[in-house]
Amino acid sequence: MKTFTTMILAATGLLLAGGSAYAQLTKTIQGETVTMSGTIESIEQATRQVTIKNANGQYETIVAPREMERFSALKVGDKVTARYYDNVVVRLKKPGEAAVDVDTAALTANAQQKAGATASTQRTVTVTITAIDPKVPSMTVTGPNGWVYSRKIADKKALGQVKVGDRLDVTWTDAVLIAVESAK
Repeated sequence: MKTFTTMILAATGLLLAGGSAYAQLTKTIQGETVTMSGTIESIEQATRQVTIKNANGQYETIVAPREMERFSALKVGDKVTARYYDNVVVRLKKPGEAAVDVDTAALTANAQQKAGATASTQRTVTVTITAIDPKVPSMTVTGPNGWVYSRKIADKKALGQVKVGDRLDVTWTDAVLIAVESAK
């Protein structure tokens, strides 16, 4: 999974790919989708630990959260597939717009599968560009709680379209979809 820092700063570098600063107000940056599959090798009911063996023969032990109501339906030999997805949306704020710092999360069980679910989180924060170095090229932003991050920006043209003091709303979404198929 990408870190908060990497996603925000990578997104700021891609924000304004063309046109004037306010001509393109929003940019969506698709993240990666990672799919992993494996077979349940062992289940520890008391601790809710499940050990899964992937196609490469590697073992991963996870702890199922208490919110997983159908934990008891899992069986050794069941196939588990997890798909992780993320994306970032960056929007150049207009002057005077209020700052935001909002978290949301959701967990939805899949009624068609014995233990499948979708879990997602989304966070939107306002960051302020505090420094731009066109020689590197890099950008520094400051966000909620006073955190400060700097990162190289691949798109040099983007740096010419923003200035110190500009504010950006950055929304990132992470989701994982888990499917469980009964052992054959």
